[in-house]
Amino acid sequence: MARARVLIVDDDPGTLASLSRAFALEGYTALTASSARKALERLAAEDVDAVLSDVVMPEMDGLEFLAEVRKRAPEVPVVLMSGQATVETAVKATRLGALDFVEKPVGLDRLFLTLRNALRLDRLEKENRELQLYWRDELSLIGETAAMGALRTRIERAAPSDVPILILGENGTGKELVARAVHDLSPRRAQPFVKLNCAAVPAELVESELFGHEKGAFSGAVAPRRGRFEEADGGTLFLDEIGDMPAAMQAKLLRVLQDGELMRVGGAGSVHVDVRLITATNRSLEALLADGRFREDLYYRINTVEVRTPPLRERRDDIPALAAHFAKAACARNHWRPRAFSQEALALLREQPWRGNVRELRNTVERVLILSSDDPIGSADVRSALPSSTGARPAAVPAEGTLRELADTFEREVIRERLRLTGGHVTNAAKSLGLERSHLYKKCKQLGIEIRED
Repeated sequence: MARARVLIVDDDPGTLASLSRAFALEGYTALTASSARKALERLAAEDVDAVLSDVVMPEMDGLEFLAEVRKRAPEVPVVLMSGQATVETAVKATRLGALDFVEKPVGLDRLFLTLRNALRLDRLEKENRELQLYWRDELSLIGETAAMGALRTRIERAAPSDVPILILGENGTGKELVARAVHDLSPRRAQPFVKLNCAAVPAELVESELFGHEKGAFSGAVAPRRGRFEEADGGTLFLDEIGDMPAAMQAKLLRVLQDGELMRVGGAGSVHVDVRLITATNRSLEALLADGRFREDLYYRINTVEVRTPPLRERRDDIPALAAHFAKAACARNHWRPRAFSQEALALLREQPWRGNVRELRNTVERVLILSSDDPIGSADVRSALPSSTGARPAAVPAEGTLRELADTFEREVIRERLRLTGGHVTNAAKSLGLERSHLYKKCKQLGIEIRED
């Protein structure tokens, strides 16, 4: 790991020499400057992780120097020190952006602790900024086809209002991205965006997840807990896979949407909430209505504005841009060298059925980057990373392994393939395998299969 670089600024040569030596012994790279102006010149020429500066200096004092540092390098933490410290000076330094203020003679233990905390905080802030940039990049709605243009227009028109929105679309088409885009473009953008996948929560726990519970409300409720509605108060609540919500919960959800009030499980009083609701499903709610499995009054309550996310097969011209976007993001995230796809490789990607839509395309792009080192990436690289066709000849039975081990291996491959075909949707995969959802969850845990919660 690279040594942290600390710039020490003081007009006293003895202080510079002693602090420089102490920092070097502690494992830092110590840079020195005998005046604030020289320190600013070093800041302009070199990368610095932190600054330690005296306050009382000729020409430009430490407070003026601090103000200049905040203008030129606002991300660099600054610690001030002085032998003539006053409360007024310390307060002013803090207001100007100093991370800490220490008195001379400087206690090295205190100083090193302050510096370690400053560098740690700076590192966490940088990681947070990088994470925000990553998610903003990953969550962008990529594509210039007519279908994507219509989707963006719909989002831009619906977002400023406060009405409920229903997002319809197949798995992997970016329903959560749309929900986030609506929130980010709405007046509630500075408030929480909270989500819940209704299909991933056992039926008996949905009420507690949504509305919270009081201590002792049920076995295991050892402390009161806020639900997703309270967490989203003032912001947006996104309920994914609303079509999988149990019938009993549909009535309770409708009442909260009508009254703006909820009651925690085991609670005696009501809690007022101000939430904008966005829901999504890959199922046909009309079919569920016809079968009596979804309340008609709830359907009209959540469906003031309907947004449909187009499947990838309806926007094949966006595949090159999507593939390039996912490749760039994956390379940046994993610190790989940037690579591009050849025209033949892109043509092959365009031909695929993409039952898992954009999510499946992203997984395939990342698989290609892992399995291939070619640049540009060729069609053979893409073909080797695509899922095996269903008509492929079954592999020979291994010569070693117990029946249990072989059966587990087979079950693991079947479940992973079914999850892939359903875009990671556990409920649909369980139905296609003739299993209860809870049984499939247990089986995946037993076999070591990671499940992505949609």
